[in-house]
Amino acid sequence: MKVRLLDLAHARSGDKGDTANVGVIALRPEWYGLLARELTVERVSRHFDGMLTGGVQRFELPNLQALNFLLHGALDGGGTLSLKTDAQGKVYSTAMLRMMLDVVDDEARALALPAAP
Repeated sequence: MKVRLLDLAHARSGDKGDTANVGVIALRPEWYGLLARELTVERVSRHFDGMLTGGVQRFELPNLQALNFLLHGALDGGGTLSLKTDAQGKVYSTAMLRMMLDVVDDEARALALPAAP
């Protein structure tokens, strides 16, 4: 089953220098395990391919059912140096939530995941 990350989580983003920060928080506690499994450093790096000059770091916050990602080199130098439209990284959360996940049908039913339209 195809599932939109947008339907499983909400996200917030910001910046520090040339690094965008994206926090992804499960909408339901039982969905956190799926997010932790699917949102790997490799997967997030591929999702933002061509937008980063550095790597991706992931931090787990299971007590909050959340993951936090640092996207290094995402802001072309940061707010005071960049000519990018969003040099503060505010839209990276929206971009992250556009990710589509493939979930085995049985697991999707067991977790009551909403199918992508």
